[in-house]
Amino acid sequence: MTDREAGDALGRTGVTVRAAGPDDTVAGVTPRWVALPETVEEISSIMRVAAEHDLAVVPTGGGTKLHWGRPPERCDLLLDMCCMGEVLEHAAGDMVVRVRAGATMEALAETLARQGQELALDVPVEGATVGGTLATATAGPRRFRYGTARDLLIGITVVLADGTIARSGGKVVKNVAGYDLGKLFTGSHGTLGVIAEATFRLHPIPAQRRWATIAFPSPAGEADRIASLAGVLAASQAEPAAIELDWSGPDGPASLVALVEGGAADARAAALPATVADTPPPWWGRLPADDHLLELRFPPAALAAVLRAAGAPGVRIRGAAASGVLHVAAPADGFADYVRRLREELEPHGGRVVVIAAPYDVTDKLDPWGAVGALALMRRVKEQFDPGRRLSPGRFVGGI
Repeated sequence: MTDREAGDALGRTGVTVRAAGPDDTVAGVTPRWVALPETVEEISSIMRVAAEHDLAVVPTGGGTKLHWGRPPERCDLLLDMCCMGEVLEHAAGDMVVRVRAGATMEALAETLARQGQELALDVPVEGATVGGTLATATAGPRRFRYGTARDLLIGITVVLADGTIARSGGKVVKNVAGYDLGKLFTGSHGTLGVIAEATFRLHPIPAQRRWATIAFPSPAGEADRIASLAGVLAASQAEPAAIELDWSGPDGPASLVALVEGGAADARAAALPATVADTPPPWWGRLPADDHLLELRFPPAALAAVLRAAGAPGVRIRGAAASGVLHVAAPADGFADYVRRLREELEPHGGRVVVIAAPYDVTDKLDPWGAVGALALMRRVKEQFDPGRRLSPGRFVGGI
């Protein structure tokens, strides 16, 4: 099949398709076309053509995380979900929302707030969409109380590599036997199918929010104390919704901040050994960098050991101190060696280091994901859902 034949076939779907330009690159790889579907059925039509013509497809939402992970092995078609931003149904009485994947998290929050409700996900990247948030399993500070996107998702509609429309949870029309699609597709980085719609469980917007801060002006050598206080905050009767650490390590200042929300938040926060404010610190819910960024995952009990291992000149550490998830901004100089050392030191503590973002010449030589015990299973799932390797090929763990 020629490019012209494939382009003609895409045009016959009735979906808006244009030639790709320099602003459409995916981790440095420029596709041939960009498709802008407006319905689930149009996504299906595009995916059927892609299957017939062996076109590699990369889905995108707000484009805020396309530089994460490895470049795709090939990218013929960028599937842009920007025209699928509607909130389809907000059942306020049931505290449930069904939304299309192209909706931004900010727009969804505005819609829900009119009914005094929220999706309790603090997304750290402005402009992120529902689909992108699910595909990358992005979560913010309040994961400590509410969990992650995987925990709040109760239904999903996806389009598979051959154009099949599949649904699970909620009002199921067609399911894929043996799989919980919501859990499977959350964090799959666009390698199993296209997330088209999602249904979430909601929460009331809290009446009050207070941020309680414990400052460490000179935190060098205080990893054990920081970890101990994080544990104290987590177990306190204040029942914090989030416990976040920000550390310009190893010699810069550090802050441990607990979010207390809901009824009597003032009194509950005042009971903590901390300074209380009614606004968050400027860094709250934001990633520490966008170019050389790591994610550390570890058992919460290993926090002190992780802080000692991660502390280095020029490093900034931020994240969910009581949940075992930290993001680290590291200097460009010596980045690969820093990652290798960190992996060696965290492995005995059950920790993992993932390179979220780095220049492509770095991720080409350094495995962004590191060793993954479930890789064989993940490969089998990929083979089941995308045997032709047409969906974001090479972007995920082990080159999946």
